[in-house]
Amino acid sequence: MLHTNLTRGWGIAVSIIAILFLMLSSLVYGYTDTTWTDAYLAFMKPNGSNEHLIIKDVRLPRSLIAAFIGACLGVSGAIMQSITRNPLSSPSILGVNAGASFFVVIGVVFFSVQSLQSYMWLSFAGAAFAFSLVFILSSAGREGLTPLKLTLAGSAITALFASFTQGLLVLNETALDQVLFWLAGSVANRPLDLLINALPYIVVALLVAFIKAKELNVLSIGDDVAVGLGQKTFWTKLYFGALAVVLAGCAVAVAGPIGFVGIIIPHVIRSIVGLDHRWILPYSAFGGATLLLIADIGSRYVLMPQELPVGVMTALIGVPFFIYVARKKMGV
Repeated sequence: MLHTNLTRGWGIAVSIIAILFLMLSSLVYGYTDTTWTDAYLAFMKPNGSNEHLIIKDVRLPRSLIAAFIGACLGVSGAIMQSITRNPLSSPSILGVNAGASFFVVIGVVFFSVQSLQSYMWLSFAGAAFAFSLVFILSSAGREGLTPLKLTLAGSAITALFASFTQGLLVLNETALDQVLFWLAGSVANRPLDLLINALPYIVVALLVAFIKAKELNVLSIGDDVAVGLGQKTFWTKLYFGALAVVLAGCAVAVAGPIGFVGIIIPHVIRSIVGLDHRWILPYSAFGGATLLLIADIGSRYVLMPQELPVGVMTALIGVPFFIYVARKKMGV
């Protein structure tokens, strides 16, 4: 475990170097055979060749999207696990992914929406709407908002929206063909404009989360203790929940619903840096970016010449980890 701030600071530097290396690797490796020299020349001395076009127009946006979306999912998952005090919480568990997907399918089925740009705003609205419902439902009653009620409400909303989505797709095969690849979660074939439009929200949400991270340390002690220390726990959970929704909503808007990153990364990071959220959140951003870049590069080789959607790849990695965490939580 990284105990000292100096060691953790060096860890941040190493993480940045690792992410840059993976992003560069993402430019080089894939079905089309290219080299590191090709990647260098594609930016320094482009000649319009097929290899250079693939590196600049296909792999570069893919690399950037994977890094930023992975960071969003990692931090969002860490926040959700903290405010719910549930180690299995993530955007996919608390209804965010399901709500975003449902709104996109509504747009396709009823309004013939076809552009990825429209998918972005629909998914962002769906994520916010779903988590708002979860928050309202879990705040009802005498006890107010509790981790258990928040998790149960999230599971119920997830199941509800997933059922509605499946029902609409069964009734409309055209919509199924149109959104199936997006629903699987992918960073491939996404225009860079999608990320650019979402980037201001991503940057602001990440910065606010990092600055306010100390409040999560107080909240993690327990609601009673936090209230005794003067913290307004309801509002703390509300605005951290809003930050998590913004980050997860942007991720789903750009890349579709990608699961398990938000579950895996916070657990790994806590085992490395401890329980201080001032370090957990930035490390979760780097960890999420690292995992999604690795998963994206790996997805190009599993079924070559075809590619797996990165959401399928993260599921292959995440399901065993999810089972391990669940068994450990139950003491099995």
